[in-house]
Amino acid sequence: MTELSELYWDDLREPFTSVGLCLYRDGADSVAWHGDTIGRGATHDTVVAIVSLGATRPFLLRPRGGGASTKLHVGHGDLLAMGGSAQRTWEHAVPKVPQAGPRISVQFRAAGVR
Repeated sequence: MTELSELYWDDLREPFTSVGLCLYRDGADSVAWHGDTIGRGATHDTVVAIVSLGATRPFLLRPRGGGASTKLHVGHGDLLAMGGSAQRTWEHAVPKVPQAGPRISVQFRAAGVR
């Protein structure tokens, strides 16, 4: 967490203070379209850093309210950072993928960001 705080200091100007885990047991587990807008993320620019462990899964991004989506393939050890106004102006999702193996998403956030 300290290394990520140092890496994103210029954008965040504060340390990451919490770590959350999300387990995707297999390709049937997914997360629907959403933005992390609980807490300060609803009104302030924030940074959420995610480290992916395990199976490669698609990570989808689209403008809030719909529109064309962008697909990233996030694999084992990849770091994905969403910063600025991304939580308020974009949505993200992890769709179901038949035959996918397990994956853990490790999410780092600053105080008051959920």
